[in-house]
Amino acid sequence: MIEYLLNVLKGALMGAANVIPGVSGGTMALLTGIFEKLINAIKSFDLTAIKLACRFKFKELFEHIDLKFLSAIGIGVIASILTVARILEYLFEHHALYVWAFFFGLILASVYFVGKKITRKSLSVFLLFAVGTAIAVGIAFLEPAAQNDSLPYLLLCGAVAMCSMILPGLSGSFVLLLMGNYELVMIDAVNTFNLKVIIPMGIGSVLGLAAFARLLSWVFRKFHDQTIALLTGFIFGSLTILWPWKEAIIKAFQDGDELKEKVAGYTYSLPDFSDTGTWTALGIMLVGIIIIAVIETTAGKIKTD
Repeated sequence: MIEYLLNVLKGALMGAANVIPGVSGGTMALLTGIFEKLINAIKSFDLTAIKLACRFKFKELFEHIDLKFLSAIGIGVIASILTVARILEYLFEHHALYVWAFFFGLILASVYFVGKKITRKSLSVFLLFAVGTAIAVGIAFLEPAAQNDSLPYLLLCGAVAMCSMILPGLSGSFVLLLMGNYELVMIDAVNTFNLKVIIPMGIGSVLGLAAFARLLSWVFRKFHDQTIALLTGFIFGSLTILWPWKEAIIKAFQDGDELKEKVAGYTYSLPDFSDTGTWTALGIMLVGIIIIAVIETTAGKIKTD
C-alpha cells in the first residue's frame, strides 16, 4: 500500500510538471526512478495484451501491463493536473516571476542529478548532450501557432504533446504552447471539463504514446548513456524557456469573428538586484533546488536500504 501511495505521489509530480510550459513530466519520472518502468509498462499494451483481453484472462492481463503501477501513476497525474491547473491560473496571473523561479530551480538541479545517471563518459555522450541542449534552446525561440480546435489538429496535439511529456527536458505544455493550443487545453478545457477538447486530446495521447514508448524503450536499452546525455541536454536547454526574468510578447490574431491574443515569444532581461522581488525569487529558486536534492537523496537511500 505504501509503495502504491508513493507511486501516486510520483504521478502527481509528473502531472504538476506537465502543466507548466517548459517543465517535463518525464524529468520527474527520471528523477524519481520510474522512467524506464513507465516506458516498459506502456510498451506492454501489445498483441499479447489484446489476446489476453479477448480471452477474458484479466488477471494475467493486469500482470502483463502492470496495472497496479500504471493506475497509481495515472491517478496521481490526473488528480494533479485537475488541481494544479486551477492553482497555476491564479499564480501565473499574480506571481509569475516566483512560479518561473521555482521551476527554474527544480530543473537546474535536475540537470545535475539526471546527468549523474550516465555511467560512462565518451565523445558521443558529450556530443549528444550538446545536440539536446541546442534542440531545446531552438524550440524555446520558435513562434507559437494560432489556436485551432479542429478534430484532426486536437488529435495531433494530443499525440505530439504526450510524446513530449514523457521525454525528460521536453515539455508537453510548451509544445502545446507552440502549437497554439495551451490555453485551450490546459486552462479552458481542464477547468471547464470541455469533453469536445479533452476526448480528442486523450485519444491522440494514447495512440501517440503507444507507438512512441516502444521506440523509446528500445533506444534506452541499446544506448543508455547516450540517451541519458541527450535527455540531460534537453533538460539543460529547457532552462531558456524557464528563465524567470522575461516579458511575454503578445500578438493579436483573428479567430473567425473573434479577436484573440497569443504569446509569440519572450523578451529576456537580467535580474535587478536592487529589487526585493528579485531576492525573493532567488530564494524560491533555491527552494526548488533543495526539493530536488532531497527527493534524489531520499530515493538513493531507499534503493540502498
